Amino acid sequence: MLQRIKNLLLDKAIYIAVFITLLIAVLSLVKLQVKPTMSIPSSDKVFHVIAYYFLMKSWLYALSQKDRFTQRVKYVFFGCVIYGIVIEALQGVITSYRTASILDILANTGGIILAILTFHFFEKKILRI
Repeated sequence: MLQRIKNLLLDKAIYIAVFITLLIAVLSLVKLQVKPTMSIPSSDKVFHVIAYYFLMKSWLYALSQKDRFTQRVKYVFFGCVIYGIVIEALQGVITSYRTASILDILANTGGIILAILTFHFFEKKILRI
């Protein structure tokens, strides 16, 4: 059963990664009518860490079966960091209701690094199933 689920996810992993990438762009640039509320100070940064954690994790999983995976991790890392910087710049330039922030970029990068560490830690278990 788990093997069937894994095969299904592997076939669709690239589509899931692209969907998450586009979803982050839309949620970052579109004005939301309902703002999520959390009682955690700086909860916005928590959302950034979570979003970019799943972004990086989805791309790592999508590329995990490809050749030269360890080399590709570097490219995906830099791609996700640059993507986060571009999204932050677009928030400052094309929107009047959002602002660009260095702290958001740092939170994005933190989520990316956390995804790499957890993927590396659980990689053998993930790929073995």
